[in-house]
This record gives sequence, C-alpha cells and structure tokens, in this order.
Amino acid sequence: MPRSHGERRKTRYKLKKSIRERGIAPVSHAIRSFESGQRVHIDLDPSVQKGMPNPKFHGRTGTVVEQRGNAYVVKVTDGNAVKTIIARPQHLKAQKQI
Repeated sequence: MPRSHGERRKTRYKLKKSIRERGIAPVSHAIRSFESGQRVHIDLDPSVQKGMPNPKFHGRTGTVVEQRGNAYVVKVTDGNAVKTIIARPQHLKAQKQI
C-alpha cells in the first residue's frame, strides 16, 4: 500500500482530542488577541484545520512578532535556527506571567 505524505501524517495521537473536548471550539478561541512581543504557547486545535502550523511545533513556546490578517506571526527556536510560524489564534495560548 502506498505511503501517505499528507500534512497530518504521524499525528494519530498528537492531534486527537480527549473525550470531553470533542466537537467544535468555542468562538472565544477565535477572537483571542495577542500583542507584539507577547510569549505564546503553540497548542494545536485539531477541529480547526485553517491556519494550523506544522504539528512538529505543537507544545513549543514563541514570541508574537506581528499580526497578519486574522493570523499571528510567531518566532520559535528550532534547535539553533529561528523559525517564523503563521498561526491563527485558535492554535495559540497566552503564556502565564509569573
């Protein structure tokens, strides 16, 4: 059988919601707003495919650089490289201030 090379390959458990989280996300997740320079966690919401970053960035923390349309540009370090990710607010969570 030929191998699938889609965007969601090898994400059977990573992009699975728990039984109590199933269904569509609330509207409040879509209208979140972040400021430039704010630290955010990348937490993918599998019920929203639009504006979803690559699953390898799930669980990473980055800094918001700018807003681009409905999405945000986030800088994340990947080893020694600095990557730029474009993600919608459904896939971002504000980091708590200590």
